[in-house]
Amino acid sequence: MVIPESKSELTIVANDVERHNVSSTEPSSHTDLEAQGHNNTPQPEKDDPTAPHDPDGFDDNSKVPYFSLPALFWFFFYNFGLFAWGGPVVQIALIKDHLVTKEKWITLPRFQRVFSVYQMVPGPSASALCMFFGCLSRGRIGGIVAGIAFILPGFVLMLLASYLYSLAGLENKYFNASLRALQPIVAAMILRATHKIADHSMINQSTHKVNPYLILAALFTAMNSALRINIFISLGLYGVIYAFIARRLWAPAIVLFALQYGGYALYVVFRGFPSPFSLAIGIAKTPSLTNLLLLGLAAGSLSFGGTYTTIPFIQVEAVLRGAWLSQHVFIDCIAIVNVLPAPLVLFTTFVGFQGGLVDGGLGNAFAGAVIITLGVFFPCFVFAIVGHSLLEKIVRNKLLSDFFDGLCASIIGVIAITAAQILKSSVQGSSLNVGKDSVNIALEKVSQSGVAAVVCAVTLAVLYKFTSKYTTLLLLASGAIAGQFLFL
Repeated sequence: MVIPESKSELTIVANDVERHNVSSTEPSSHTDLEAQGHNNTPQPEKDDPTAPHDPDGFDDNSKVPYFSLPALFWFFFYNFGLFAWGGPVVQIALIKDHLVTKEKWITLPRFQRVFSVYQMVPGPSASALCMFFGCLSRGRIGGIVAGIAFILPGFVLMLLASYLYSLAGLENKYFNASLRALQPIVAAMILRATHKIADHSMINQSTHKVNPYLILAALFTAMNSALRINIFISLGLYGVIYAFIARRLWAPAIVLFALQYGGYALYVVFRGFPSPFSLAIGIAKTPSLTNLLLLGLAAGSLSFGGTYTTIPFIQVEAVLRGAWLSQHVFIDCIAIVNVLPAPLVLFTTFVGFQGGLVDGGLGNAFAGAVIITLGVFFPCFVFAIVGHSLLEKIVRNKLLSDFFDGLCASIIGVIAITAAQILKSSVQGSSLNVGKDSVNIALEKVSQSGVAAVVCAVTLAVLYKFTSKYTTLLLLASGAIAGQFLFL
């Protein structure tokens, strides 16, 4: 190494270093220019002291890959559409594992914020997240492509299942045996996915330690769900309460917490215990194609906080108020969609098919299935894609960060109690009619419940041990075969 001996030589060396640094920051080829152009959000230079501080990576799209539209379709179709087993909780965990944990398209704090914000968007959460990542890669057209790719496999399978059901129903004992074995497997998948989603949602991002107030928000939201307090009230309320707690504003937080249960007590005294069917608006008294479209639009527009809020709404409209769908058929469609690689909200495809069949035959059945599905997903596409830029601004808003942290924890409470309810029903199975030999029937039910509990426990152990995306597929195939020996 040669040491400069004069001030002029030092100046020359400094100028050379400066020219080298400038040239190293310029794109060396057309490929580099193109790669920089694929990111919608400009990336600040790491060494620039004037660059905005972004430790959580809310503005960082540098690791989002660029796809051609056919390649983007295949990416979401193959990685998520074909492996969308187990409902929205499992699907969200799959998206998080693949795109955030493994491929690191975005940071974990940003994903948690996006997850919270998109709970306030009507429509299925997993589908909306696919649209979000599609928008990051190829803009709004990419969001549309990613959404369709995720939905399409499940829609085709649900449409086929609806048609086969119309031919034979679920009276076949061999089919029922396999379905009985698959239900606890799906329940275990949901429990494992709940743990994955909650794993980082209870962590304080500044201290990286478990935040007890976020755990309390999840627990009280779960209790509110059991008390039938509206999910939207719980989500918004605990978001605000945690925002107050994070700023050490204890008095308003305590007042809001007390007011929710005081108001609930007054409601129970004067109006009685809240009905699970209070969302009915009576828009589908008959299953005409127009009414099915309106039913889909209403269900999609009211599904804040995820698909699980759609189920009771469709049930009261089609089963109780409209009475054109039996309770038995409605339960069957929920069971079928849970064992298919499909977004849970596609149970509406089955409802539309059965409604169209009642109204005007097989042609109307297929038309009804398509129309109600379009209606359900339309609000999700509009908000997630047309409103992508606005939602991104909300995600980056620091003033709302504590609110969304509390809301995210509250969502975990909703998911947890839903997972517990699904676990209970999957282990217990459907009620058996009590006839003359009621003792034997009761013993058979207890025996099957015990076997189902063991199946669920074994499945849960396998899911914790093996993390391959093919594990789910192998478990479902094994369960369908094992059901022929365990439940016949």
